[in-house]
Amino acid sequence: RVSMAGKGNRSDNSMVEPFFKSIKAELIWRTRWETRRQAGGAIFQYINGFYNPRRWYPSIGGKSPLAVERKAV
Repeated sequence: RVSMAGKGNRSDNSMVEPFFKSIKAELIWRTRWETRRQAGGAIFQYINGFYNPRRWYPSIGGKSPLAVERKAV
């Protein structure tokens, strides 16, 4: 069994939907790139430079993923 839900079912993506909404609203819809490589670099920078270190997540005690990783080491 590959998936419990059919293709396009929102329950499959419910955990990542807030992330995709944020990246689209804060980066994708505001910028135009000349190449796919520039877009990929901007997305990588957004995730590693802003989203992971600064965003807080209620599911991990109101901390950022980076803070949780630092504490675990």
